[in-house]
Amino acid sequence: MINEIKTDAQTRMAKCIEATKTQMAKVRTGRAHPSLLDSIKVSYYGSMTPLKQVGNVTIEDSRTLAVSVFDATMIQAVEKAIMSSDLGLNPMSAGAVIRIPLPSLTEERRKDLIKVVRAEAENSRISVRNVRRDANSEIKALEKEKECTEDDVHRTEDEIQKFTDAHIKQIDELLSAKEAELMEV
Repeated sequence: MINEIKTDAQTRMAKCIEATKTQMAKVRTGRAHPSLLDSIKVSYYGSMTPLKQVGNVTIEDSRTLAVSVFDATMIQAVEKAIMSSDLGLNPMSAGAVIRIPLPSLTEERRKDLIKVVRAEAENSRISVRNVRRDANSEIKALEKEKECTEDDVHRTEDEIQKFTDAHIKQIDELLSAKEAELMEV
């Protein structure tokens, strides 16, 4: 039972790390990255469809994304969806390909994005600590039910704390890498 609790805690903490990576990838740096457009949905025959299901997003150069739309009649809808998103991008249609140049970031915008990234990292740390709290409370419940000894509880709590420290360290590394990426000119 204790091993199941430890495994569950590790799995949930790893999911927190993956969610952090996903959220940080959405924060725009000066470089073009296809995941930047993941949150955009296009009105495709009456239903809102993710952009990557309507077209192929590729990197043309370090500051330009290209979207090849599968259905040529959808080019206008894709352009409209990109323009109306909160990313501040201006797509340019060139036949069947939509090019999206990414403007360079101002110093003020970089600082704002760093605040966003730091807040995301703190939310992830909180999530990891919540997983630790849940696991520790499950272990204490086992002790109350006399299914494990006090020594088992202390040993397991120490192991869970080590998992927590390792995952928080990973979050801090992700944060420092993203901050460095944002501050590049």
